[in-house]
Amino acid sequence: MTRSADLPSARLLIVGPQGSGKGTQGVRVGEALSIPVISTGDVFRANVSAGTPLGQQVKAIIEAGDLVPDSLTSEIVRDRLTQDDASNGFLLDGYPRNLGQVGDLDAFLEGRGEALDAVIELSVPRDESIARLSQRAIEQGRTDDTEEVIANRLAIYERETAPILDVYRERGIVDAIDGVGSLDEIAARIAAALAARGITG
Repeated sequence: MTRSADLPSARLLIVGPQGSGKGTQGVRVGEALSIPVISTGDVFRANVSAGTPLGQQVKAIIEAGDLVPDSLTSEIVRDRLTQDDASNGFLLDGYPRNLGQVGDLDAFLEGRGEALDAVIELSVPRDESIARLSQRAIEQGRTDDTEEVIANRLAIYERETAPILDVYRERGIVDAIDGVGSLDEIAARIAAALAARGITG
């Protein structure tokens, strides 16, 4: 299903710490608005499994134990955003994750005469995130996910992502959503915030 040109665009970003449920809520938003959810992890894996030139670069970097550089991450996301299913909107999950990537995304969208319509910020207290991730680690048997490892991941999120949200707040496009509650309650809060911006399915 494609969105017709007279419907409001839905170019969105969902941001939240690990354990905030942003992956689950992102899928719900994408389905409600008939837009693709573009997760950098998924896009990386798709390129690697398809053996694309970009995927081969990513595979070599990951196998060497290095982080994929911003420039390559941005190139892969740009490539994904030019595909037909993203022509009337998208929801980004995991990108941009730092100020450099914000600049890359801005430049790409401006080149198409576009901009993000809204940033969904899922707010979850730190102790709630740690509790959720610890529980998930137990359920999935992930013994390497200790409380210390989880706290370190959250610290990286706070250090790298907070400045991104400040940039988007200045633009007036951040909707802070209480990420504590049932899945349906949180989804309803997101839908109400988007509807207030004229973004509905």
